[in-house]
Amino acid sequence: MQRQDLQSWQQSFLTLRSNKMFETVVIAIIVISALMVGAKTYEETSRYTPILNILDWAVTLFFLVEIIIRMLSEPRFRNFFRSGWNIFDFVIVVASLIPVENSETVLIARLLRVFRVMRLVSMVPELRMLMNALLKALPRMGYVALFMFIIFYIYGAVGSFLFHDINPFYWENIAISVLTLFRIATFESWTAIMYETMEVHPWSWIYYVSFIFLSAFIFLNMMIGIVLETMQKESAAHDIEQGEGEAADIKALRQGVDDMQTQLQRMERMLTKQQTPYDSK
Repeated sequence: MQRQDLQSWQQSFLTLRSNKMFETVVIAIIVISALMVGAKTYEETSRYTPILNILDWAVTLFFLVEIIIRMLSEPRFRNFFRSGWNIFDFVIVVASLIPVENSETVLIARLLRVFRVMRLVSMVPELRMLMNALLKALPRMGYVALFMFIIFYIYGAVGSFLFHDINPFYWENIAISVLTLFRIATFESWTAIMYETMEVHPWSWIYYVSFIFLSAFIFLNMMIGIVLETMQKESAAHDIEQGEGEAADIKALRQGVDDMQTQLQRMERMLTKQQTPYDSK
């Protein structure tokens, strides 16, 4: 009887967790929490500090109850911690229990409350898909970033050698030159720097145009291509998981074809076995 009651409570928590209205309320509370953190950065709201503190503890208590509901809705307690997003939510909620009034931990507590807005990512499936795509694209983007660093380093060294005497503020050493190149790559008043060096070296425009061509056109598009490819794969995986979209239809079609091939192979083996005795005679 106790086991049935436990399963009944677990099913109730699972139903509540899966309820769209409950998810909407959680998202709304996360947004309110973010607005409260932003409001505390204005001096005009200092008169409402006691009210904001009460609301902050109410939000923290709501998050604590919500995370407990999600943990109790799992068939096994350990299953909750198999998801990275659940671990992230658990850490944020537990860290929010640090009291803000304590002068020694006030900075840490406020910073952790800022990160509560990141719970929107774990609550909204589309945002989770975007975050997963970004995390999976980072390793490949790292190789592009390494290649970009090599180009920046080469151009920085060349710029420091050629333009050091023209304006040391931009080309004093390779570190300053790389920072200048980063400014040029973002198109921040790069023509003023180019025209300044062209007064001494008329052909220096080749240096700037070739660098912009590599950094802004090639490397940037490579980054975008990697992100788009990863997002496309994550979107297809999400559709397959939800059983929706073209990717899910293709997977179902392939599964059907595989099942038909398996059945045909079984029939072929059965026919072979039936024909074997007659062949031996």
